[in-house]
Amino acid sequence: MGNWIIDHGPSALILLVWTGINTFLFVYFYLFYDRGDRFFYTRHIIGSALSWARAPAAVLNFNCLLVLLPVCRNLLSLLRGSFVCCGRSLRKQLDKNLTFHKLVGYMIGLMTAVHTIAHLFNVEWFTRSRQGGFDILSTTLSRLGELENETYLNPVRDPNTPTYVAFTTIGGLTGVIITLALILMITSSMEVIRRSYFEVFWYIHHLFIIFFAGLVIHGAGRMVRSQTPTNPPHNFTVCKDQPLEWGKVPECPIPQFAGGFPQTWMWVIGPMFLYLCERLLRFIRYLQSVTYRKIIMRPSNVLELQLVKRGFKMEVGQYIFMNCPAISQLEWHPFTMTSAPEEDFFSVHIRSVGDWTEKLIKMFPTKMAVDGPFGTASEDVFDYEVSVLVGCGIGVTPFASILKSIWYKFKQSSPKLRTKKIYFYWLCRETHAFEWFADLLQVLEKEMAGRGMEDFLTYNLYLTGWDENHTAHVTVHFDKDTDVVTGLKQKTYYGRPIWDKEFQEIRKENPTSGVGVFLCGPETLAKTLEKKCVKYSDVDPRKTNFYFNKENF
Repeated sequence: MGNWIIDHGPSALILLVWTGINTFLFVYFYLFYDRGDRFFYTRHIIGSALSWARAPAAVLNFNCLLVLLPVCRNLLSLLRGSFVCCGRSLRKQLDKNLTFHKLVGYMIGLMTAVHTIAHLFNVEWFTRSRQGGFDILSTTLSRLGELENETYLNPVRDPNTPTYVAFTTIGGLTGVIITLALILMITSSMEVIRRSYFEVFWYIHHLFIIFFAGLVIHGAGRMVRSQTPTNPPHNFTVCKDQPLEWGKVPECPIPQFAGGFPQTWMWVIGPMFLYLCERLLRFIRYLQSVTYRKIIMRPSNVLELQLVKRGFKMEVGQYIFMNCPAISQLEWHPFTMTSAPEEDFFSVHIRSVGDWTEKLIKMFPTKMAVDGPFGTASEDVFDYEVSVLVGCGIGVTPFASILKSIWYKFKQSSPKLRTKKIYFYWLCRETHAFEWFADLLQVLEKEMAGRGMEDFLTYNLYLTGWDENHTAHVTVHFDKDTDVVTGLKQKTYYGRPIWDKEFQEIRKENPTSGVGVFLCGPETLAKTLEKKCVKYSDVDPRKTNFYFNKENF
């Protein structure tokens, strides 16, 4: 439990606060509409459906305030830089921005469903009341508004065409539009669609513009109405039993009603402004020119681009968004930079894994636009005494940046690093992939050996897929001093790491260190490593503690 609190405590606290605010808003506004005197006549017609419609609306306002903030990349990078003095636990929460964005999105979807269903019941009961299907009080209330000195309570004015409320009023029409937009956005965000048809997800997700526009306008219809003060006052406790006498006796004047002031825009105007600034900054960066320093086609259909952009500054492990106008002016895709901050250019490695990357590789060279850089968990790699880097396939890219930066630092006469030890694990399915950075590892081997620091970097390369020809080749050259796959002194392992064994060894070699574990790879491996970090951490802060970090884009 102690290890769990260390690793997950801040995230659990944020989740608890978020859940608490949602619960408070729902309960508060449910009771507000369920017990408020000015809603007595409204409740008499539609019952508790009023509260079931309005309570989710309050929760929706709060979550619509939040949903844009986790995708303001520049804002998050600014906050990440501001939290340097506040400890890495706070910065780690920013790396879970997309998880929180999805969580808020699910809450918006759930509350929209409850809100919509409640309003469907409202329309049904308003219609039946307008048709005289309930008691005399309901019928009298529903007919108010037919004379000049009256204001209506029942929004259904024609009992024979109740659907006009949904398709001709401001509240009804915008409600239909934003609900359809939300359904499309949520369904297209499913993992299977996002992975296989990213363009579908990307374009449909931009319906958020219609969603927020409709959301701001939605409340302007003022469909939920309540009793307003009159002179003389209309006391519903006395007058509710004699509706036919309203306006005929002084103590029971005709009640007046009005819709509530729209409030949604006040919740979302701030985040909308921040997001507008975010998109404006992205557009400015889109216009800035990017030039090619070098273009290299690597094995396994991997394209390396070395780029130069005026005023561009980066840190290790950061990523950028890239756009190719020749393919689409709207699509932006994230790529981790493989260059080091010490270099006079920045580079990315692009593997052909989808329609966009396939088209990009085929039509090169072409004009490119770059937005960024943006911070990730890998920025904190030098904040730990010991760092464990785990990359899978092309997921090695952030660690290439880190390893290059280490090489540059050791070229200095006396590099000052808090990090005393780095363990590097690279898992690949095919041998050609190792050629991407084998030359970098060879340079690091020589540099460390020349300084007598062979123990600073321990790297382990794992080949997870091979055929019979490769097996025969390895068998013939097994006695060579260097590895037949990479040319390195360190031999390549076959299969996958036994993580329990690896963590035990790391803990044994570093009995009093904080160990940062960084992964750029699949979610299944992330779950495994996160469990190992908890399992092999000691509650005593003076002993070995593992801190899990994962790249999220």
